[in-house]
Amino acid sequence: MVTTTTTRLVRSKEATALTLRLATGSLARQAARANEYTASTSGVAPTYLQANLLVLPSRYADDFRNLCARNPVPCPLIAESAVPGDFSHLVSHLPSVDSAKLAGSLDLRTDCPRYNVYRDAQLVHAGVPDVAREWTADHVAFLVGCSQSFESALERAGLAVRHSVQDRTVPMYRSNIPLNAAGVFAGSTYTVSMRPFPRRDIDTVRRISRAYHATHGEPVAWGWDAVARLGIADIDQVQWGQPPLTEDGRPLSSVFGDEDNVPVFWGCGVSTQEAVMRAPLEGTVLAHFPGCMLIMDCGEDDVL
Repeated sequence: MVTTTTTRLVRSKEATALTLRLATGSLARQAARANEYTASTSGVAPTYLQANLLVLPSRYADDFRNLCARNPVPCPLIAESAVPGDFSHLVSHLPSVDSAKLAGSLDLRTDCPRYNVYRDAQLVHAGVPDVAREWTADHVAFLVGCSQSFESALERAGLAVRHSVQDRTVPMYRSNIPLNAAGVFAGSTYTVSMRPFPRRDIDTVRRISRAYHATHGEPVAWGWDAVARLGIADIDQVQWGQPPLTEDGRPLSSVFGDEDNVPVFWGCGVSTQEAVMRAPLEGTVLAHFPGCMLIMDCGEDDVL
């Protein structure tokens, strides 16, 4: 087991109780559907696969599939609606997971804790509890892998994931890495998520996450110099999620350059929502609220 300074962090009693109550993907979806749980899903239903959700008018479906194919690191496509308008059945894009094993008793309109709603590529509602009234027979849903899926693998190796232990949402930033264009989706960039680790543990972090290709794989950048290289002006100024903190609750910028708090960045599925806002889309697009993922019935290790 790897020993790090981050393992001193202790999850709150409330968060531990929640994790036990929402111990499976099915239970987590049921709680979201009943609006019993509206927070970040980091640390919820450990070992179960988590997914980003993006729901588009059907005329954009082919372009979106191509976007994912051309950008497999930030946008690893894992499933989509069986047919347009279907919010209960999925077709798997994972060679190791049968469609029937992805998620049973599913309702994509309600089973994320919170949602975003876009109209004509503009965000009009953020963090709403469901999108049942917005869903139409023309909508096609896509699920994209999420790096919260391999957080439990990091924790099993003794590498505590700080935002999860602190009951916060992972920090997410707009980067300067260009997405490869696909049809209407052009001119956008990667979104990246960030988790700090001690410098001595980064090789282990890279090795563990590398195996999870369907959930972004290994980091795209790490180190304090990576902040500027990725075009991030201020590590404390996030575009999504919550600003990162030190173990004792200070802004991460207060230890800039510290070897025990090295920023590590992964491709992030919120890149798909950034791509929506950069594209000339017409109509209503639905998505999960960043950090509030859809939790599946299959396990994170099923995708290896």
